[in-house]
Amino acid sequence: MDSVPLSKVRIFFALWPSDEERAALAAWQAPLRELCGGRAMRADTLHATLVFLGDVEERRLEALQLAAQEVKGRAFHLAFDVARYWGHNHILYAAASNVPSKLMQLVEELEQHLIRHRFHFEKRPYKPHLTLLRHAKCSDAPLPAMPRVVWRVRDFVLVQSAPDMNGANYQVLARFLLNSP
Repeated sequence: MDSVPLSKVRIFFALWPSDEERAALAAWQAPLRELCGGRAMRADTLHATLVFLGDVEERRLEALQLAAQEVKGRAFHLAFDVARYWGHNHILYAAASNVPSKLMQLVEELEQHLIRHRFHFEKRPYKPHLTLLRHAKCSDAPLPAMPRVVWRVRDFVLVQSAPDMNGANYQVLARFLLNSP
């Protein structure tokens, strides 16, 4: 008897901005696109990935949520204040000059819980960023200064990514509250 293939979904954990925070970062796109070209990310998809898991069996989503619920991170502020460019993959992104220690602790704790629950994910040094433009072609000239955007991070989310005609459709599957500072 043939076995039925397991259904998989593309998953990641992220910081998900409020509408106001998202609009402030989306405002960076026009001047940067004028300078470097590229394709602007849809405003409704702007986020900062914490841990990318990739394809996960649907039947493991509940266990994934349970692992995330074990995280005891604390709320913090995250300021995006500089635009940067990765030439190797033509991505222009928003970055933080100062990375809060609480953010690094959140990522580390989340990764530890995922490992304990036997989930696999991309293991690389964490660099918080928010992709603004894809297929950009920037020169070596410095990028212009952008207005500082401060996020009040009170939770993180589990997101499913599904391809659609506009690139990707992101659906928030669950929210996980952080403890008050």
